[in-house]
Amino acid sequence: MPSSSFLAFDLGAASGRAVLGHLDTDRLRIRELYRFPNGMLPVKGHLHWDIYRIFAEIGKGMEICARDTRVDSLAIDTWGVDFGLMTRDGTILGLPFAYRDPHTQGAMEEFFNRIPRERIYDLTGIQFLHLNSLFQLHALKRDKPFLLEAAGDLLFMPDIFHFLLTGEKKTEFTLATTSQLYNPRKRDWESEIFDALGVSRSIMQEIVQPGSFVGRLEKNIGRPLGWEGIPVIAVASHDTGSAVAAVPAEGSDWAYISSGTWSLMGIEIQEPVIDDSTLRLNFTNEGGVGDTFRLLKNITGLWLIQKCLDTWGAEREIRVDRLLPLAREANSFPFFIDPDWAGFCNPADMPEAIRRYCSLTGQRSPGSHAEFIRGICESLALKYCSVLDEIRQIRKDPIKKIHIIGGGVKNRLLCQFTANATGLPVYAGPAEAAAIGNIMIQALSKECVPSLEKMREVIRHSCEVMTYEPSHTKDWEEAFGRFLEIAARETEDGKNTED
Repeated sequence: MPSSSFLAFDLGAASGRAVLGHLDTDRLRIRELYRFPNGMLPVKGHLHWDIYRIFAEIGKGMEICARDTRVDSLAIDTWGVDFGLMTRDGTILGLPFAYRDPHTQGAMEEFFNRIPRERIYDLTGIQFLHLNSLFQLHALKRDKPFLLEAAGDLLFMPDIFHFLLTGEKKTEFTLATTSQLYNPRKRDWESEIFDALGVSRSIMQEIVQPGSFVGRLEKNIGRPLGWEGIPVIAVASHDTGSAVAAVPAEGSDWAYISSGTWSLMGIEIQEPVIDDSTLRLNFTNEGGVGDTFRLLKNITGLWLIQKCLDTWGAEREIRVDRLLPLAREANSFPFFIDPDWAGFCNPADMPEAIRRYCSLTGQRSPGSHAEFIRGICESLALKYCSVLDEIRQIRKDPIKKIHIIGGGVKNRLLCQFTANATGLPVYAGPAEAAAIGNIMIQALSKECVPSLEKMREVIRHSCEVMTYEPSHTKDWEEAFGRFLEIAARETEDGKNTED
């Protein structure tokens, strides 16, 4: 097989990266070419994404790559649920709302008056979160109906950048399934949902599968780079879809945790599971690569640590890699938090939010930064254990190991705690899973690899994976009972966001 080169743009809520991949026979080599910060832009009391700045950064990444490499194709993956509106002629109607913007507060409960919760789940199979595209669209219809009246098209975040690069409007399958606007049984947008919204289904785009051709770079973009005619591929445009495609697993006896700002924990299945148990446990069915689905639960992840660092950074330069060794030596189980408590969504001061949770649940508040980090990592690991128990209620086939992928694999303390809490070996890596999945789906599109299984075989041969064996399991079993008891307590702020 001749060597091929692919450019992946992996865009996250905190940063974006341009990653170049070279595939030669059965080996993949990657190199990060460019990284830039990303973040929500506050405008008049709301949080938005500055898509024009992000698009300019994509252009810089392409320019850097083009200095010495002509790629076979390029592709973009981003976070899910957020979208922009545009007129039929391509005029973008304002900056897209960010999923942490408070405009969706109450929108989910309001929409249940139009379609009952049980019916929505039966139609979509998607976990109930106030940030879902469905409830964002309802809030927009309620608060800014004039925008929807002017809109001819709704494009999700990667769709917007695909359009800016190629002029083509399409939505990729994994993004569509995440929106709670899509019916996985019908494999199409759900008309009943749009009728209840009072929004025309015509604003939605053709749905294409991972690995589909979107279009070629427009001449004014490709020609200055010497990249005229380079194809843009719709990979698993939802970053979790690309990340899970990069799990270096064999067989089917594994669960995964895509660990980053969010922790996405689940299993890979062939058909969606939409029944009373998955509704009760609030699991989501999102599309995957190779005619698969991802049965998973969204868990607030390293956002908790990131927001603590933001607050502490005002005091002095504090980095998590300096705190983790201190956290390792701190006392075990200084406190327990449910990561999905509503007060952790977007507080101005995360350490204060954690202190408040501890006060409301009758716990001692943490003192040192190391205690905060240790307690967060332990609570995340215990949350994973809880979700694993729920997965086992849904699927009776044994789960014998956990694969952790994404940036969280660099947090070795959390990886070890996850093994301890679940009692299962943890295989951590690759850290750049979304970018690697993006690249390998481009390779699949070019027929450099024949299948998802072969993709994963190449990744196993090409990427470092660390193994963590469980230890001190008796202590963790006792801690798990205390964690569940505290997480179940009512607080004056109400129930957790997943309830």
